[in-house]
Amino acid sequence: MGRPAHQGLDEIKSEVARKGAVTAADEARAALAAGVPVASVHGAVSYYADLHQPRGRRHVRVCAGTACFVASGGGRHIAQVADELAVAVGERSADGAVSLQPVHCLGYCFGGPAALDGAEPRVGADVAEQIAGRAAPRAPEIPVYADTAPVVLRGVLDGDPAWQTWAAVLEQGGAQRVIHEVEAAGLRGRGGAGFPAAQKWAAVAREGDGGRRYVVANGDEGDPGSFADRLLMERDPSRVLEGLALAGLACGAGRGFVYVRSEYPHAFESVQAAVAEAREAGHLGRDVHGSGVDFDVEVASGAGSYVAGEETSLLRSLAGLRGTVRPRPPYPTQYGLLGRPTAVNNVETLCAVPAIVSDGGQAYARRGAGRETGTLLVCLNERFVRPGAYEVEFGISLGEIVERLGGGLRDGGMRAVQVGGPLGGFLGPADLDLPLLESALSRAGGALGHGSLVAIDDRVRFSDLLRHFWEFAANETCGACTPCREGTRRGAAHPAEASRDESLLHVMGVASLCAFGRAIPRTVRSLLRAYGRELG
Repeated sequence: MGRPAHQGLDEIKSEVARKGAVTAADEARAALAAGVPVASVHGAVSYYADLHQPRGRRHVRVCAGTACFVASGGGRHIAQVADELAVAVGERSADGAVSLQPVHCLGYCFGGPAALDGAEPRVGADVAEQIAGRAAPRAPEIPVYADTAPVVLRGVLDGDPAWQTWAAVLEQGGAQRVIHEVEAAGLRGRGGAGFPAAQKWAAVAREGDGGRRYVVANGDEGDPGSFADRLLMERDPSRVLEGLALAGLACGAGRGFVYVRSEYPHAFESVQAAVAEAREAGHLGRDVHGSGVDFDVEVASGAGSYVAGEETSLLRSLAGLRGTVRPRPPYPTQYGLLGRPTAVNNVETLCAVPAIVSDGGQAYARRGAGRETGTLLVCLNERFVRPGAYEVEFGISLGEIVERLGGGLRDGGMRAVQVGGPLGGFLGPADLDLPLLESALSRAGGALGHGSLVAIDDRVRFSDLLRHFWEFAANETCGACTPCREGTRRGAAHPAEASRDESLLHVMGVASLCAFGRAIPRTVRSLLRAYGRELG
């Protein structure tokens, strides 16, 4: 079955950074090293933005995500950065000195607009001046709060050390203890799909032919407006790894991977350092703590793709392939990485596992509302008086989050709030009495998604916001299925016309291959509802 070939993509990225572009000879060498056809390497190079984007000796990535779009009153910062660098967006200067790449997103939604100058963040309303060197560079820390006794934020806020639960479980209880407590907790995935974690792990464990199984931490947090995973990977990476190890034990997996999006370079470094520390401490490796359990972790970097956050796309990316979505079934729990049973879990989901196993699943299940148990990290964008990441219990009202926690908007009137990322949907001010529950948001025509709230004020024109959404969808579709690929192209070219075309939206909603394409019509309809008659 071989090994994942994502190292081949890393080598290609190194060549892009060194020479500014990928040559046919580079593709041939990478194919030979990975033992795959050249066509497979070329397919990956032509797919990922980081590999086909022309790169100068100085490479700047500017955030074009919704939170930064709103922060600059409709994306004005992008043109300002391009003017300062004297290079068009998506291009490299003639002398190869500088290049400018648009990305979604950089995880600085609480302080945007933002850019990365190389690997260094530049954040704030004067981001163009920072890029030009006329203003001091700023990279603010994420403000972090807990509105309840923290679970995923125990390490960040309380200084609770990681790896205690892992050692205790290896000594007593093992895989059955992990499955039992997580099932009792009712923990569901926090990446948007909401699938029960214990059910997924049990499914992988049942696929027993004696071969390898894998667990993967999905750190490809691409939803504009969300920075929860960046927070956890940068500030508490050891807890991410501990949660992954516990998931691996539950699945019977001996190897885990952490997939970190390339737009989070400091998160990648933090997780790599945490892996080295864990090996040194004996938490990872062979015969961990004398238990007879072998488990180790590898950290992989993405290459610039929003859809790589979808699990089948992520697994193809991890294998060094073009990150298109694969039809299901078979599901990754049956046929995942390298054709082996694989559990993919979001970073925030995994960070909850050590506390759940330590405290007992019932304690977690008593929090939240009904079947939607526990806590969620909610991210608020810079339009709020108090932006940042808040750990809250399910069931709190959106209005309470907006007013009591976020302090309302800093200036301007609220026109809408985007809940759960670009595919979660838009709600108007009259909808803020809704509880933070997937069930309630679904009935209102939205979705919980990743849990972010992006407030949109009256500085942003409806027509600009509608065009921004369709352009995002067209830029980030993987192109594997016709309804999504062609539907988003039509939407980007004619936003108002496509948004009125119910036949187009219906086909996209029922025939797209994955949740990305299927959710676009819901988001468009929710945006039209939130803004009333402004489509004309």
